[in-house]
Amino acid sequence: MVKFMEELSNNSFSNILTVSAVNRYIKENMSRDLILSNLWIRGEISNYKNHSSGHMYFTLKDENSLIRCVMFRTYNSYLEFIPENGMKVIIRGYISVFERDGQYQLYAQEMQSDGIGNLHIAFEQLKKRLLDEGLFDASYKKKIPYLPRSIGVVTSSTGSVIRDIMNVLDRRFYNSVIKIFPVKVQGESASREISHAIEKLNESGCVDVIILARGGGSLEELWPFNEEIVARSIFKSQIPIISAVGHETDYTIADFVADLRAPTPSAAAELVMPEKSVLKNRINELTLRLENSLLSNIRQKRERLQKVMDSPAFRQPYDRIYQERMKLDILNKDLRKSMLSQYERAKSRFCLLVGKLDALSPLNILSRGYSIAKSEEKGTIVKSVNDVEVGNNLEISLKDGKIYCEVKNKLSS
Repeated sequence: MVKFMEELSNNSFSNILTVSAVNRYIKENMSRDLILSNLWIRGEISNYKNHSSGHMYFTLKDENSLIRCVMFRTYNSYLEFIPENGMKVIIRGYISVFERDGQYQLYAQEMQSDGIGNLHIAFEQLKKRLLDEGLFDASYKKKIPYLPRSIGVVTSSTGSVIRDIMNVLDRRFYNSVIKIFPVKVQGESASREISHAIEKLNESGCVDVIILARGGGSLEELWPFNEEIVARSIFKSQIPIISAVGHETDYTIADFVADLRAPTPSAAAELVMPEKSVLKNRINELTLRLENSLLSNIRQKRERLQKVMDSPAFRQPYDRIYQERMKLDILNKDLRKSMLSQYERAKSRFCLLVGKLDALSPLNILSRGYSIAKSEEKGTIVKSVNDVEVGNNLEISLKDGKIYCEVKNKLSS
């Protein structure tokens, strides 16, 4: 205000001011206003932007008006939920002017949901994000061992929960091994302790299954089991985890990520360990069934053996051989007879063909006084007087040799 008056007095024209002076004057007046210095405003978030610096910029509006807002990282780090466009909220802060732009805006210092609790919003937001990442998928759920050798329990060492679990386990399987990892189950550091316990049990590998347990309570009291650090520790665990947080109607993020959800800690103890008496009865029943099965199998084998011993093949083992030998002799005799018959038929046919061939043979014709004349010059058979000339040499074939002669003369008939 003093600077503003000095600038006004130094100016030759008392009604002319710089832009910076006006903005500074408005800002200083706003800072002295008790209402604008600390007020609560209800409205709907729009144009929300989370800057890389960590500061949040958005607009708060109602049916008729809007106001620009900023919430610096110093304050928004305490929010239990992430603001979103369309979310109805109640904001505490102060109104001031950003001198550079000459724009007044709300500097938010605290934010609450209007109608739905902050924790409920944070729960739904984290649930949706982890669901989209696949942390709730059934394909990642590990099978709970049927009869674990050692059971790890992550819970408070002073509450009634651990006593309930131990009583149930002692009743169902009195010599079961329980390893307790005491942690805080509510409060600011509880989520880190729970996450640390899960990681340490995985590193040591001293248990086959982990029960994550807590008694009932409000959403605020159960909140450590809705923290992202606990959800990711459960998802990364190589040891199967049973979530038993609160009562049957209570649901936490840990329930959705865990490999199995139990409605109560006592129910978790019942799920993780079968009753020893039931197992003994089952073993006795299976033993009896095995004995009966073996006796029945032995009886069937004996009956089969006796049947084989009474069979003709067992009493006269060589009979089949003798029968086959006789069949072989008969087949041998039939084979010989068949071969001889074929031989005789082939021989008769051969003789018949030889006779036909002999009848057509030129040698046979020669034996009856005929001869064959062949021209030595042409090398062809002489069939006519026109095939030779006087002076040609001829080869005359007879039945007992050949005659070579010369044509002295030829006479046509």
